[in-house]
Amino acid sequence: MRTYEASVVTPDGPVYHGEVEMVIAKAKSGELGILYGHIPLVAPLEIGAVRFKKGEQEDLVAVSGGILEVRSDQVTILAQAAETPEQIDIRRAEEAKQRAERRLQSHQDDIDFKRAELALKRAINRIDVYHHSR
Repeated sequence: MRTYEASVVTPDGPVYHGEVEMVIAKAKSGELGILYGHIPLVAPLEIGAVRFKKGEQEDLVAVSGGILEVRSDQVTILAQAAETPEQIDIRRAEEAKQRAERRLQSHQDDIDFKRAELALKRAINRIDVYHHSR
């Protein structure tokens, strides 16, 4: 299978770069699998894990939304925030999950439920990516 360059970049700098055979990402329109020679595409991403595959090796990156840009020989993800499993502070992610769950369970009028839901999704995504790599 042919390989191509794939990278994840955030406002803080690059998070991932490698030669891959396939990128699998969760776009707003559904899950995408990108192989070499894919038609050019730009798609908004959901909060989720992006999988980079080369042979039997699979690298994961937790992304908190962003844009996926596909060219025939390159995939670039411009993410608001992204972390590899090694960069994830699991204790911090679990604390963020608990905080978000408490906010959602409280029935106070001043709680921004959409914001709490997004925080919960981000925390769960980070926890899943961390544990999947172990």
